[in-house]
Amino acid sequence: MASSLVILLTLVSLASASHHYGGTVSFAYKGRNPDGTLMVDIHNRATFTTCQYPQSTVCYSGNCGSLRTSQRVVLDSGTNGPVSSGQWCETEQIEKRVLYTDKPFQMRSASCCWVTTRNGVNDWRLSTFVDLGKRSDTGEPNRSPDTAILPLLRVPQNCPRSYKLMDFDPDGDRVRCRYGNDPNLECSSCHLPSGFQLDENSCTLHYDNSTSADSRVFGLEMVVEDFPRQHITLQYTDGTSATRFPPLARRKREATITWPITTTVAPWMTTAMTPRPTTTTTTAPTTTSTSYHGTPLSRLSLQFSFLVDPSVPSCEEGLYLPKFLDPTPRNGARLEAEVNKELEIRIKAQASYSTLQNIIMSGPANLAKHKTTHDEFVIRWTPVTDGLNDHYAICFAVESTSGSRVYQSEMRCVVVSVVKEHVKVDVICTEFNMTVIVDKSTFSGLDEDHLRLSESNNVDCNLSTRSNSTHIIGTFPLNACGTQIEEDETNLMFKNLITTYDNSSRLITRHHQLEVQFYCSYPKTGNVTAGFTAHRKNVTVWEKGFGKFTYQFEFYDDQTYLRMKDENTYPLEYDIGSRIYMEIDATSSVNNTVMFVESCSAAPYDIPNYQNTYSIIENGCNVDPTIQIHSPDKPTQFRFSLEAFKFIGLHDQVYISCSLMMCEAGNSNTRCSKGCIRSTQANNRRKREATIESTKHFVSQGPLRLRRSAESSGHEVVNLNLNLAFMAGCLLAAVGMVCGVVVYKTKISKVKYQPLSTIES
Repeated sequence: MASSLVILLTLVSLASASHHYGGTVSFAYKGRNPDGTLMVDIHNRATFTTCQYPQSTVCYSGNCGSLRTSQRVVLDSGTNGPVSSGQWCETEQIEKRVLYTDKPFQMRSASCCWVTTRNGVNDWRLSTFVDLGKRSDTGEPNRSPDTAILPLLRVPQNCPRSYKLMDFDPDGDRVRCRYGNDPNLECSSCHLPSGFQLDENSCTLHYDNSTSADSRVFGLEMVVEDFPRQHITLQYTDGTSATRFPPLARRKREATITWPITTTVAPWMTTAMTPRPTTTTTTAPTTTSTSYHGTPLSRLSLQFSFLVDPSVPSCEEGLYLPKFLDPTPRNGARLEAEVNKELEIRIKAQASYSTLQNIIMSGPANLAKHKTTHDEFVIRWTPVTDGLNDHYAICFAVESTSGSRVYQSEMRCVVVSVVKEHVKVDVICTEFNMTVIVDKSTFSGLDEDHLRLSESNNVDCNLSTRSNSTHIIGTFPLNACGTQIEEDETNLMFKNLITTYDNSSRLITRHHQLEVQFYCSYPKTGNVTAGFTAHRKNVTVWEKGFGKFTYQFEFYDDQTYLRMKDENTYPLEYDIGSRIYMEIDATSSVNNTVMFVESCSAAPYDIPNYQNTYSIIENGCNVDPTIQIHSPDKPTQFRFSLEAFKFIGLHDQVYISCSLMMCEAGNSNTRCSKGCIRSTQANNRRKREATIESTKHFVSQGPLRLRRSAESSGHEVVNLNLNLAFMAGCLLAAVGMVCGVVVYKTKISKVKYQPLSTIES
């Protein structure tokens, strides 16, 4: 019993150990209530090995008020961590508190344990020092610096790198980033590890490549503080006040740091080659050593893990290490986002000898990241009204892989200011077109005659055609007027914009006062079919790169395909040996496509993946000896027929189903262009071309019945029924509509519409 207890306690200990990667804290003043109390939001971000670890804060000093609400959200997660599972997950705990005084207070959260570190960091501590005194320089309560950092930074051992940490302050204060020195509140080890230098004034962390690679991380425990640039007074509601001073500058000094720099190897060298590094002496930028006296306005913890990976053949960005390209925003860029409208941050990188895999990010709640089919990344975020006039830091880095090696780009951070809506725009998305409606009353001084879509070469693209005295209105096809198609792992987007131009030239403008970007977004996945007991309704699907397809599978009287079977006559009845004429017709919102029917089969039940089926077409090859292919009227149509036959068993009805796909017309690399492939060839796996052919779609029609011999010739027969058939449901469907993006100058937003209702098959 004793030994079992020891084992159990050991397991519990192991379960609670080695899980913390780091965290950050910040606060946001939210105004006063009618009773004079204050509202403040405390943001606690922490990264653990899973998303399940709880995080709680306690009042450490002062009057911390009372907790009103608490919300916990997942910000980002990944699988390239240094621990055995590789898992990490960053969450944010948002506490809304009511304060009964504006005097300073301090919150604290602490627990055990960091992931295994190489610099002796064990327990973790995060603290938030808040002072909401009314400033003499702004007349407003003091505000928090914007802090953010990626939970896990990594760099190859032989590659020196500098990280400019976020140091933006909405009050214009001077921000200092120092290493923690208070074991109770700020740190466990309280010593900057060897191999790193920290420029406190510029908030820049230097890695000098003097450290060996190790599977354990460095746990870095830093503190962000802000100081006024001039002498100010903080006034409190109880009549007291406090004075804050700017930092005192000392003489300039130069720091000489020896950084071994790896020689760049030729591009043809493989990842297995490790060139012999050469060492040079590098003089760090001249910095100012500043004396900080007194209490800072704010004091916020900033902790993260730093992993030193094995050496890379070349430290030049763009080879193994990802290199950022336009339109990636620069580090420290200031962006604006309108309330309730989507901000889009586009990120592009390249790496010649590694494969771009993922983007990791840290920022406010409800951030979403996507990877497009062109290996670009998009971060989207929609601020809410509660965030108006607040500022948020968003940090990101791109990761690439080569074999088991993971390479990380530099870290970039931007500051997003939340502003009110500039221009009111609605976007309506339909199956084949989009409509954009701009409210003229929300902007002034703009000549609507100077507005145009990306292209306006035909009448459909002319904004003046449908506009009126109150609104600018444009309705145009999804694939016209300069609309650009973009896709990620979940959506297909049709993007366009309204901009200004001069009457004298359609290439340039000197009236660039407004730019409205918008798009229609259609989900690529869903599992919907139309419910039926007899005739099957049309099947509608969305497929990446091809827009919306509506498949119509019908039966006809004869080979002229002029008269379709009435859906009220289902189930259809046929005599043995009579010919059954069928047609599959696809309607697409995107031109230049062809349809290819890869397989068709018959089954007695309308059940997906029913095992006992009769093959009619397999891998594009005709299997049934009586099948005939008839000439279609267009490339997105397939006509065929076969003779009715006996299907052994006591089945009253059967269905016919086909697997098909859409491809880019004229492209010899698509499955559609290959035609019939025999079974030995079909077994060879072939990677689908993401942007030139769709996935397989399944359509079916029925039920059918074999007319009994007694019904057709007057003679008695045994129970032999013909059943021709279907194998399955359909994939995906009706357009769910998400719309709208508006940008005033460079600000983007979106209006969402709900998906059409469907019935699960």
